[in-house]
Amino acid sequence: MVTIAERLDNAYGRIEKAKQNCQFSETVQLLAVSKTKPIADIEAAIAAGQTQFGESYVQEAVDKVAYFKQNKALEWHFIGPIQSNKSRLVAENFHWVQSVDREKIARRLNEQRPTNLKPLKVLVQVNISGDDNKSGCHPDEVDTLAQFINDCRQLELRGLMTITEQTDDRQKQLQYFQQMRACFDRLKDQYQQLDTLSMGMSGDLDTAIAAGSTMVRIGTDIFGKRQ
Repeated sequence: MVTIAERLDNAYGRIEKAKQNCQFSETVQLLAVSKTKPIADIEAAIAAGQTQFGESYVQEAVDKVAYFKQNKALEWHFIGPIQSNKSRLVAENFHWVQSVDREKIARRLNEQRPTNLKPLKVLVQVNISGDDNKSGCHPDEVDTLAQFINDCRQLELRGLMTITEQTDDRQKQLQYFQQMRACFDRLKDQYQQLDTLSMGMSGDLDTAIAAGSTMVRIGTDIFGKRQ
């Protein structure tokens, strides 16, 4: 039976191979998507050296953050849709939020982030493929939302995230990711602190890295399929 440590090692190897194939020199971080996975699986990933984890379900995630609160090396990313009535829990418990797609949620996170904590690191989620089933702001709304977040005292704008439509057309997928990279580079000219372009998952990370992703979100290839 393949262990989580071995799967993690394979995932990092796949990232390095993808970088070599397209001669991409930037660092590509791996976010281990641990949503729906038990504590034991996360402990196994931590034992193998993984420190960044992504969660999508607020209450489940908050329980995990609390369980591991003594481990200060861990960084928790919220990557799911944010309901207004759950925004306080997100603001109080996470280091990163990758799924901010409207001003209302950004404002709530800013107001609810405890002042004794460092500003919440934020990615703007963009619906680059225009898929009605995906969250994210329209590409035309990115600049306005980025400006709003950048002006929030308790938020720190760090980049962009996207989840594109599922397609077997690699060229179409590549075009979406390239559009995201172009948007990221344009924003970075204005906001020098931007360093994270989160795009690509287990099934399409190679294409995402070829387009310039700096963070891939991997769940299935590390923890197996969700039950």
